[in-house]
Amino acid sequence: QVQLVESGGGLVQAGGSLRLSCATSGASFSSFAMGWFRQAPGKERDVVAAITQGGSPTRYADSVKGRFTISRDNAKNTVYLQMNSLKPEDTAVYYCAARYGLASARVYEYAYWGQGTQVTVSS
Repeated sequence: QVQLVESGGGLVQAGGSLRLSCATSGASFSSFAMGWFRQAPGKERDVVAAITQGGSPTRYADSVKGRFTISRDNAKNTVYLQMNSLKPEDTAVYYCAARYGLASARVYEYAYWGQGTQVTVSS
């Protein structure tokens, strides 16, 4: 059974930074492409960033390019999302997700999901 557990969310002031982690178990982590998604109240779940099995290439939503960095450590079965220069509009529940195959920006292409971690950015 594949399990994904996010951590690192919290409350931060605008301009601050957070680092999210997603620990994966139950399958070969290096076989997965990984994605970070977010969902704000009343909005759809959207991609934030995605990363291939080997760590490159990566892809980002336009709204986070230059501020967020996705990375992975296959030895630790963990994917990270470094978030800098946070803005109030980044407030959302952040989810990590895993899929076999290519990294994708499409929610429906990911088979495995974590429970989410709340990120709140105050102005």
